[in-house]
Amino acid sequence: MSSTYNRDHADALSSKIGSMRFAMFTTRDASGHLVSQPMTNQQIDQEGGLWFYTRSTTELWENIAHEPEVNVSFANSDDSTYVSVSGQAERVVDRKQIKALWNPMVQAWFPAGPEDEHVVLVRVMPHAAEYWDSNDSKMVRLFAMAKAAVTGSTPDVDAEHGTIRM
Repeated sequence: MSSTYNRDHADALSSKIGSMRFAMFTTRDASGHLVSQPMTNQQIDQEGGLWFYTRSTTELWENIAHEPEVNVSFANSDDSTYVSVSGQAERVVDRKQIKALWNPMVQAWFPAGPEDEHVVLVRVMPHAAEYWDSNDSKMVRLFAMAKAAVTGSTPDVDAEHGTIRM
């Protein structure tokens, strides 16, 4: 992975994702089909890299080996914040890093612990991230959608859309 990055962009991505830990992680399988699965983001590092645990025996691990371009999507419907990250995935087998990111929630999925030879990490280095973020409250959004449905118009909500280039 490239060692050049823009710290401001990495901070902006981290701010947009915030506390959203659960994501849909999309790869291409050996046939070229898009496949997605839920994953838990463990950390966003200072370069904007997203870290995930997986097993070396999974399709995700194999898919990344032959096609490292991936997409990771986060959603928080409670506050209407959505982030779609496209980037390059890297397969990481580093016991020191595996132990550094370890926590009790990871233990639930990998009961043999960080020493399990099949426990590995995936780091996604983003190329870009698109985000949609509503500034209105949930009640205002619901009212705007109801009004739009009745009037046949589009909901009038205060929403921000942008792209963060890494």
